[in-house]
Amino acid sequence: MLDVDGTLVDSERDGHRVAFNRAFEEADLPDRWDEERYGELLKVPGGKRRLKAYFGQRKMPEAESEELAGRLHTRKTDIFTEMARRGEIEARPGVGGLLDELEEAGVRLGVATTGSRTWVDPLLDRLFGLERFAAVVGGDEVPEPKPDPSVYRLALERLGLDASSAPAIEDSAIGLQAAQAAGLRCVVVVNDYTREQDFRGADLVLDGFGDPNTPAVVLADPYRLDPPRRLDVETLRRVMDAST
Repeated sequence: MLDVDGTLVDSERDGHRVAFNRAFEEADLPDRWDEERYGELLKVPGGKRRLKAYFGQRKMPEAESEELAGRLHTRKTDIFTEMARRGEIEARPGVGGLLDELEEAGVRLGVATTGSRTWVDPLLDRLFGLERFAAVVGGDEVPEPKPDPSVYRLALERLGLDASSAPAIEDSAIGLQAAQAAGLRCVVVVNDYTREQDFRGADLVLDGFGDPNTPAVVLADPYRLDPPRRLDVETLRRVMDAST
């Protein structure tokens, strides 16, 4: 079971943040989020909620904040979707190799993300081919975003799987909490924004997926799996075996 933002693609800093700033500019607003500020805002899951939290910090009235956040988020989603379709968002190193290996092993791929299907589907299609995924569930299909487990539960339902047979791959503490609440084992592959978060309870923590040019570094390995400098099918199988 795969997360998207920050996991399959390193999309927050150079994707969503850029799209938010373009939406601000189009709306003739002075707001711009630099990399550090956006990293702080990522503590709030979901783009519209993130905007509302930001405007709330500026003491904007609730009704005005709701209207402006909704309008900006709609435009930001359009901008980001076009970025995805144009190929401006790239897969993280090693992701393609892992997906190929999983498919060759007969593993069905599922996606459970807080992101909207409006942009998730074209992004997955552009980078990997949407048909590769047996189930895709977006945050717009469930009542609450992560760390609520509903997106994982719906993905499991669509795959017809029990939580005990499907490990999750996440990048953030919020994602880890959602996976665990759904009963899933979870491997965390951090990025620059999430590296310092609390991943206690994760079944394995790496700093990347790993490929010949950028081998992964193990940050936490509670079962002493000693993965081969990358995340592979055998390591995922050993995670499931070790945690039963």
